Amino acid sequence: MKIALAADHRGHRVKERISIQLAERGCQVLDMGTNSARSCDYPDLAYPAARAVAEGQADFAILVCGSGIGMTICANKVPGIRAALCHDELTAQMSRRHNNANVLCLASDVLGEELIRRIVASWLDTTFDAGGRHERRVRKIGWIERGKDPSAYNEKNGLAASGPGDPNSTLPIPPLRGS
Repeated sequence: MKIALAADHRGHRVKERISIQLAERGCQVLDMGTNSARSCDYPDLAYPAARAVAEGQADFAILVCGSGIGMTICANKVPGIRAALCHDELTAQMSRRHNNANVLCLASDVLGEELIRRIVASWLDTTFDAGGRHERRVRKIGWIERGKDPSAYNEKNGLAASGPGDPNSTLPIPPLRGS
């Protein structure tokens, strides 16, 4: 599994601990910075990490900043990204199981080291419940990315609209990777 890992200056120490945890799990880590406590702008770090996931260069990303909010907002601007700010093991599991989150965001100023370790492990160990209502809802998120009203989605037009050659498509609906 390949994980893009990024943090701003307030999250860089947490990022280093997560990097060790990922290596212990046998994950390949793409360190997207930062590597110091010198002030930096979280969008400059969130964007390349999220893009790496959207473009298939990484399976997932983990982003860390002081509150986790800035990284989450930035990552969710990248089409195909479903970033979740998680504060405990339950939100980590639900973000994967129900929302097929492909980016985990963490708050370095709020969460303790052991809790972060457990959140990361829970998030990585949980798989998406593909099919049924959860998959339908994730596909509707893809419709929103394309500027379409999700309430107009149904299984018949959703499957046709997500396929190759859809004349109404402005953005591709990414495959439900990580499931």
